[in-house]
Amino acid sequence: MQTASPVARKVPRPRADALRNRERIVTAAREMFVEHGPEVPLDDIARRAGVGNATVYRNFPDRDALVREVVCSVMDRTAAAAEAALTETGDAFEALERFVHAAADERISALCPMVSSTFDQHHPDLEAARERVERLVAEVMERARAAGQLRSDVDVGDVVIAVAQLSRPPAGTDCFHADRFVHRHLQLFLDGLRAPARSTLPGAAVTLEDLRRP
Repeated sequence: MQTASPVARKVPRPRADALRNRERIVTAAREMFVEHGPEVPLDDIARRAGVGNATVYRNFPDRDALVREVVCSVMDRTAAAAEAALTETGDAFEALERFVHAAADERISALCPMVSSTFDQHHPDLEAARERVERLVAEVMERARAAGQLRSDVDVGDVVIAVAQLSRPPAGTDCFHADRFVHRHLQLFLDGLRAPARSTLPGAAVTLEDLRRP
C-alpha cells in the first residue's frame, strides 16, 4: 500500500484591500510621528488611516513593530531615490543633489532618531534597509568624486549628518512651517560640496563607522 505524498500548500497572498489598509496605516503613522512623535496614540493613527483599531493591531502587534515599519519604509523610499538618481541622471553631482533633496522630503531627520529611542537598532529588517541606503549613497558620492565634481575631503557620514540637521526644524518652530527653508539651505550645503574646494575643512571626513560609535 502506497502512502500518498503530501500536497504542498500555497501560502495565500494578502488580499489587495488588506495591502491597501496596511499602506494607509504606515502612511498615517509616518505623518503623525513627524507631527507628534512616536508616542502618538495608535487609535489616532487608525482614525487618520480610516481603519479600525483591530486592523492596526492585526498588521502591527505593538508600537515598536509599527515604528520600525515606518522607518524601514522611509529608508526604502530614500534608497529608491538614490537608485533613480544613479540610473536616470547623466550628471554625477546632479544625482547626489537629487538624493539629498529626496531624503529631506522623506523627513529623515524626524524619523531616524526613533531608531535609537524606541526599539532594537539591530533588528534585521532595519539593518538591511540601513545598509541598502548607505551602500547607494556611497555609490552616488563615489561617482561624483570620480567625475571630479565632489570635493575629496568629505564622506558619507558628512552628508547624512548634514541632511538630518538641515531638515530638522529649529526648536520652537513648527515642522511644516520650516519646510519652505529646507531645500534652500540644503542647496547651500550641496554647493559647498562641489570641487574644487574653496577652503580646508577642520577635522576629518565623517565615515559611517564614526556614526556608529557610541
